Amino acid sequence: MSINEWTFIAIFLIVAALIPVAAIVLGALLGPRKPNPVKVQTYECGMETHGDTWVQIKAAYYIFALVFLVFDVEVVFLFPWAVAYNQLPLFAVIEGVVFILILAAALVYVWQKGALEWV
Repeated sequence: MSINEWTFIAIFLIVAALIPVAAIVLGALLGPRKPNPVKVQTYECGMETHGDTWVQIKAAYYIFALVFLVFDVEVVFLFPWAVAYNQLPLFAVIEGVVFILILAAALVYVWQKGALEWV
């Protein structure tokens, strides 16, 4: 019986989806459930909370963090390209420049939208 390469990929994806689901389900089924008033209290850096603990945080902080994360990951993609810069053919250099231009355009867009303003 011959199994082609796509079957291995399908099996890998199924196993990759089942392992975290199984861990969550097993944790929920086998984990201890002993709630008490101390355990269900809101914990804030080891200090007692004062006032309402459910405070809405501005979405701008999350957007700022996501923009940082996106550009941080892009730098990881640029690092191998920069290390092998002297050994790359012209096409690869042009691709890298296009990639950097796309990043610059994204930065200008985010800047114009005001997502980099720390309010």
